[in-house]
Amino acid sequence: MNWLTNFVRPKLQALVSKKEVPDNLWHKCPSCGAMIFHRDLEDNLHVCQHCGFHMRLDPMQRLKMTLDAGFQTIELPKPVVDPLKFRDQKRYTDRLKDAQSKTGRPDAIVVAHGRIDGRPAVVAAFDFTFMGGSMGMAVGEGLLAAAKLAVLQQAPLIVVPASGGARMQEGILSLMQMPRTIIAAEMVKEAGLPYLVILTDPTTGGVTASFAMLGDIHIAEPGAQIGFAGARVIESTIRETLPEGFQRSEYLLEHGMVDMVVHRREMKGMLSRLIDLLRSPGPGADVVRIPTEPSRPRPVPVKGR
Repeated sequence: MNWLTNFVRPKLQALVSKKEVPDNLWHKCPSCGAMIFHRDLEDNLHVCQHCGFHMRLDPMQRLKMTLDAGFQTIELPKPVVDPLKFRDQKRYTDRLKDAQSKTGRPDAIVVAHGRIDGRPAVVAAFDFTFMGGSMGMAVGEGLLAAAKLAVLQQAPLIVVPASGGARMQEGILSLMQMPRTIIAAEMVKEAGLPYLVILTDPTTGGVTASFAMLGDIHIAEPGAQIGFAGARVIESTIRETLPEGFQRSEYLLEHGMVDMVVHRREMKGMLSRLIDLLRSPGPGADVVRIPTEPSRPRPVPVKGR
């Protein structure tokens, strides 16, 4: 009996028992609710093959999708941490440590340089999982560093925001990053280099009110939420129902706020074409002198005639 219990039964249980299935094999689409196998989702660039919903990306996924293989990230300046000694339900320093341990990066932005189809480029990508991609002093420093690197390498700057806006835990110091990021964009433009912005879901608040809307070309991913204040705040303020699709990429395209809406699969090719167009001087135009007729004196009216 002991032989059956101790040897045979464990062998039979091992043969018929099912292996545990990892939790990350299937993903549910936030839009249509379809279950998608993880390999199919990765092959489709994290776009639902059923409804076309563009899911949020990790910044490293974005960089791999945008730049050629062999790109390099840069170390960003480290500003003063928690200058206001802010605390709500938790200390700001504790929130930063939690976000850093969760994401494995110091703040909500990653800057890399490499090539796009062989063309040099600098890309700054946001991480929405790091405190909602909020813009604090570290993000401002990161965008300035990206602009300086683009000017140094004479390469276009591509910024991919995914943010809820300014970081409230840094108060006025976070709001000061709005003019600082505008300076970063102007540095690139004054150097005669292309400045492109890829608007992803979501791009809101102080990010929208600063560098995100200063690009030479604004490209939006399908269905991305783009705006300043939230839709519910606007509705409660104006006491009117907003139109369907308000603050979405397609709505902004119809109203002239973005230049194009591009599927993630076509994004890299579009970027390379735009870089070629913006960096090409184009054919020179001959100056043609337009002949002018000699002015004739007007007749002076005489009284009595």
